[in-house]
Amino acid sequence: MLDYTDARRQMVERQVAGRGVRDERVLAAMRAVPREAFLAGGMSEFAYEDAPLPIEAGQTISQPYIVALMTEAAALGPQDRVLEIGTGSGYAAAVLSRLCRQVFTVERHAELADLARDRLHRLHCDNVVVRTGDGTRGWPEEAPFDAIIATAGGPAIPGTLRAQLAIGGRLIMPIGEEMRRQHLVKLVRHGQDDYSEEDLGDVLFVPLIGEHGWRDDAAAHRPDPPVARTLPQRIAQAAEPLPTPEDPAFGSAFDRFRHARVVLLGEASHGTSEFYRARAAITRRLVGEHGFTIVAAEADWPDAATIDRHVRLKPSDPGQRPPFRRFPTWMWRNTDVDAFTRWLRRHNAALPAAARAGFYGLDLYNLSASTRAVIDYLDRVDPEAAAVARRRYGCLTPWQNDPQAYGRMALSEGYAPCEEAVVRMLAEICARELDFAAADPDSFLDASQNARLVRDAERYYRAMFYGAAESWNLRDRHMFETLCHVLDAKGPSAKAVVWAHNSHIGDARKTEMGRVRGELNIGQLCRERFGADAALIGFGTHAGTVACASDWDEPMEVKQVSPSRSDSYERLAHDTGVPRFLLDLGAAPALLREALMKERLERFIGVIYRPESERWSHYSACTLPEQFDAYVWFDQTSAVTPIPTPESGGEEETYPFGL
Repeated sequence: MLDYTDARRQMVERQVAGRGVRDERVLAAMRAVPREAFLAGGMSEFAYEDAPLPIEAGQTISQPYIVALMTEAAALGPQDRVLEIGTGSGYAAAVLSRLCRQVFTVERHAELADLARDRLHRLHCDNVVVRTGDGTRGWPEEAPFDAIIATAGGPAIPGTLRAQLAIGGRLIMPIGEEMRRQHLVKLVRHGQDDYSEEDLGDVLFVPLIGEHGWRDDAAAHRPDPPVARTLPQRIAQAAEPLPTPEDPAFGSAFDRFRHARVVLLGEASHGTSEFYRARAAITRRLVGEHGFTIVAAEADWPDAATIDRHVRLKPSDPGQRPPFRRFPTWMWRNTDVDAFTRWLRRHNAALPAAARAGFYGLDLYNLSASTRAVIDYLDRVDPEAAAVARRRYGCLTPWQNDPQAYGRMALSEGYAPCEEAVVRMLAEICARELDFAAADPDSFLDASQNARLVRDAERYYRAMFYGAAESWNLRDRHMFETLCHVLDAKGPSAKAVVWAHNSHIGDARKTEMGRVRGELNIGQLCRERFGADAALIGFGTHAGTVACASDWDEPMEVKQVSPSRSDSYERLAHDTGVPRFLLDLGAAPALLREALMKERLERFIGVIYRPESERWSHYSACTLPEQFDAYVWFDQTSAVTPIPTPESGGEEETYPFGL
């Protein structure tokens, strides 16, 4: 038999607190009110599903999170008097009853009003009064109210309800010009005719029927509830609408992942502003509120090290060249990344040095900068070892500006002349960790990681000529191992956020990459090592603009993103009609997960985008619910704004993948 008490506790932890509801009084009320008591017998076992559920009179009981969100937004005090429009099952009224002095609730269906009255009486909610009537008229004889909460959506906030709000009162209501597309609004009354409004995000409620709402005959001809029809409508019902990334509520929606050791944030392209801004918003929340101190990006280690010194307020390296000057410069030198690093520096400035969050690169390119960084470090701590490094790395000197030529030479001549030297250099540096790291652990981490990069880059450029899978796997193993080295260096309680392309952070085993091409990636390796302590979050879009190039080393362009294909996951998300949402795949209803398990196409745009060959160059078959733990959707997106940067030559860092 289902343990309702435990199910209710888990519901509050995962669905409510996990999504950012912080008011302890609201959380306590949600823990105390038995949702199963407001459902017909056959539905009670589903009481703590993360979804609205059908009740009598063809209506629904709201999703628990929505009840909590609206209640928290109302900011109720113990002496407040509250008007609720749309009693429904009575569940929300029972929650409200634990937070304020008196609740007045209006329901237009007599059957529902009678059932709610009986349920509330049995639960001793004696401060709730239920009336049958037109909720759009309010309850004028009991006005004014400190708060009004409407659980149905109208075309606008009725003037009758505005007038019944006390000065300083809060009104929470979904509104929208279409019955099935609304946004949740918080209205605050400051004076007789002085109101302010706040948009709390997109929602989907039953229509508000009445004299000052929708007409009843229009409601009679409205479409069936989305859950009863198409897969996109079922996605819309399970999805959580999101505000813009600049709204603090965006980041708080991801609080449910705060206990993970590693949170991996993807992107469907390297040139889309919304993906960068969303990752920045989530990361600000995880760093600022939940103790994450590592931001690890799909970027070159030596370039990222320059940013790291800046954001952690450490002295700059006088020999370091400006970072991210090589193609594709827009990937990291753009206004969105700049805004995030400025925030990270401000955040760190208020903290002791040991508690500051760092910015680290995971990738294995910029070979010349890494060899230089190792030698510069050894010059400071052990000049004799620096002389040895110069001799060993000298093998690679002729190839540093064209490492692909080294790979071709090694293949044609049948041996790798530099392999032994770079491996020995790394081994000797690591063997002296106790000597080197004691005085300055950060500098040792930087030097040892640059030595690993040189070793792995030497392997990578040889592997490029044996096949795409081998070089891809070597690169992603390097990025994963770099992440692990940083975590280990920061201690057992360290937690990391990873920024990388969807192709790197989704589980490759659940995509064509792994099933057909034998490729692995960071997401797969994190799941294998960290299990449930790794959260994989993918991103997607339908259309808009993107910063990209038509071929390697060609100038950046802003191109139109073609509308998503009809046989893709992106088209399912687009057809929901929800412009921005979070779909928690781990918490999705079982039937929805099962429907999404059918393999479909998913779009991957790297630094190169060729719309004319999009099906074959940018789509791959995937199983979304197993590839990611959650999916973030932006229906329309825009290109990043690059910071003007003179490019310098160098190796083709993600050639030939562009991912």
